[in-house]
Amino acid sequence: MPQHEPRNSRPELRSAELLFVVQKCTIAAMAKYLGVDTGGTFTDFILFDDVSRSVRIHKVLSTPHAPEQAIKRGIRELGIEGDQLSTVHGSTVATNAVLEGKGVRTAYITNRGLADVLRIGRQAREELYNLTPEKKPPIIEPELCVEVDSRLSADGEHLEKLDDEALAKLKQQLRALAPRAVAINLLFSFFDDTEERKIEQAICEMAAEGAEETIFISRSSDVLPEYKEYERGMATTLNAMVGPLMQGYLTRLGEYLADRFSVSDLSIMQSSGGTTSAEQAGRYPVNLLLSGPAGGLKGAQYVAAQSTDQLLSFDMGGTSTDVSIIDREIGFTTGAKIGGHPVAVPMVDMHTIGAGGGSIAQVDAGGLLLVGPESAGASPGPACYGNGGVLPTVTDANVVLGRLLPESFLGGDMSLDKSAAIKAVTTIAQALGLSVEEAARGIIDVVNDHMVRALRVMSVERGEDPKDFTLVSFGGAGGLQVWALADELEMEAAMVPVNAGILSALGMLVAESSRERSRTINRRLSHCEDSMLDQVYEELEAHAKQELGSEQADFEARVEVRRTADVRYLGQSNALNLDWHGLDQLAQAFHQKHKDSYGHDLDIDIELVNVRVRVIRQHHSFEQPAWQASQQLHEHVTDMPGFEEQVPVINRDGLSVDQRITGPALITETSSTIWLSAGWYAVVDRLGNLMLRRCPQ
Repeated sequence: MPQHEPRNSRPELRSAELLFVVQKCTIAAMAKYLGVDTGGTFTDFILFDDVSRSVRIHKVLSTPHAPEQAIKRGIRELGIEGDQLSTVHGSTVATNAVLEGKGVRTAYITNRGLADVLRIGRQAREELYNLTPEKKPPIIEPELCVEVDSRLSADGEHLEKLDDEALAKLKQQLRALAPRAVAINLLFSFFDDTEERKIEQAICEMAAEGAEETIFISRSSDVLPEYKEYERGMATTLNAMVGPLMQGYLTRLGEYLADRFSVSDLSIMQSSGGTTSAEQAGRYPVNLLLSGPAGGLKGAQYVAAQSTDQLLSFDMGGTSTDVSIIDREIGFTTGAKIGGHPVAVPMVDMHTIGAGGGSIAQVDAGGLLLVGPESAGASPGPACYGNGGVLPTVTDANVVLGRLLPESFLGGDMSLDKSAAIKAVTTIAQALGLSVEEAARGIIDVVNDHMVRALRVMSVERGEDPKDFTLVSFGGAGGLQVWALADELEMEAAMVPVNAGILSALGMLVAESSRERSRTINRRLSHCEDSMLDQVYEELEAHAKQELGSEQADFEARVEVRRTADVRYLGQSNALNLDWHGLDQLAQAFHQKHKDSYGHDLDIDIELVNVRVRVIRQHHSFEQPAWQASQQLHEHVTDMPGFEEQVPVINRDGLSVDQRITGPALITETSSTIWLSAGWYAVVDRLGNLMLRRCPQ
């Protein structure tokens, strides 16, 4: 039964406990396991104790300038120093560096005549009807682009090789440029990476000579050995630009953990929804750009597994909202964009918008109410935080409307300043000629509209009916908006998991270790052989297993391998990803999937573009126990604008299984608040999740 920790003397810092049943395994056995999700506003913690079989949750304000400081603070206040600790971390360091354009000075090495590839990009316009688009600065300045006399044909034949003289010249150029990182991207290097390796060796020799600082090297044949030189080059460049930053951050965090724990292990959440070692994360930071959101999807899939496997999820945090669809399995994509840059590495398939609890509301010159994408962040944060913020936010609007109670925020351990919220929202009210309450409702309506459109992008625009799915809400701000979004989408069911405010951190703990590897083939199926492709798959698997740490004695017993292939009709630009079961089945499956996706199939040759391998290693098996109320049920009432009668306020920890709450009602817990409007009711399932339904007409 959950036991609450004594109230912390610092108002925003508090832990709560709940029970999980965990099946102990022999891999990297530790006394405690910590999931850490660093968000734009809060850093979330979930701590599993292997001895007591208990889990504690914790929140602290994030420190964006130095994310490790918030982690240190949280660990210190959890009081776990000196123990054995295994940490899984969802990091935003790489993401923020890309979004803010604050990567290290990076040189880009490519074939002669191809230095402008990254600057030219693709011909598709992001704004189709904007005839005068703003020119974006190049990701690499022209003076940092170095061309070398090397050429490989499309058939893998060496037409021109680098000699000692060319490599000596390259060294001289790099010394003059003095980069902290180098991205190497040669044409068709996915067929033969000999020339890229020559360049890598030459750079290593420079460092060995002692004339330069250590240079981070990112090689395209290692980062993304696939066709499309632009996308491959962009992934390789982003990897190089943030690599030193990520390695420095992980080194500092790792040293801190090593100093304070008798045994420590640090893993990082990848964009693909699997974890990797800190060493691998530092080497391939481009794989971490959706680290936190991927953890949220793993957490949502986990908590909803016993109720449904068809989920439409939205993770509403302080800065942004991430929307995704889970149809039995989490979807993946290699066509994502981060900060406007294509990132062709495997990622969970989601749509992100700049709308969260900290999103700033303003009135433009034309008198239109706008919300986001700018955010108040963690410092100073929304006005109601009392940290000096004066701009109105979504959180302030919820405080004004009485949906966030100042005395109940974070379980009562962080007090909100309602007068500051009213003062901030008043600026919007005056600009629009509305009452403060009307302005607050307007802010909520606008941000809800943003999220509804995002949910439609992931469902309706893909041919899926939202009514066939359950809307699962998580993130600290999600519970306040969930019913409105479900209502607008005419969905019949929604779900707010236990401790929804830290679900991404839970996802870190339940995630498996994984490694993804790929290779371009670019051959017609009729020119391929099963034996040749099986050999390629085996090589990729061996590489992935090595990186996962196959030295573990029981590694093979806990490993799962998934083989897929990217296939298209000859002449097409885009491919469909299919499971690999041999060439004959692949052809049949492709024709059928093409017909299902586009309404027709074709009687023309099929081309095998890429082969992919995902190797997954299981760690722990979590089994959430049947829900038991951990506190006495406390119910009081509060006044809310627009309601003639007072609205009930109910503590979630006091609810029993099958208990029903009919809206309007506020349901409070440590990590979030749920607003249940009239016309909806909530029932507690056997695991403690709140299942929201429409009231019968």
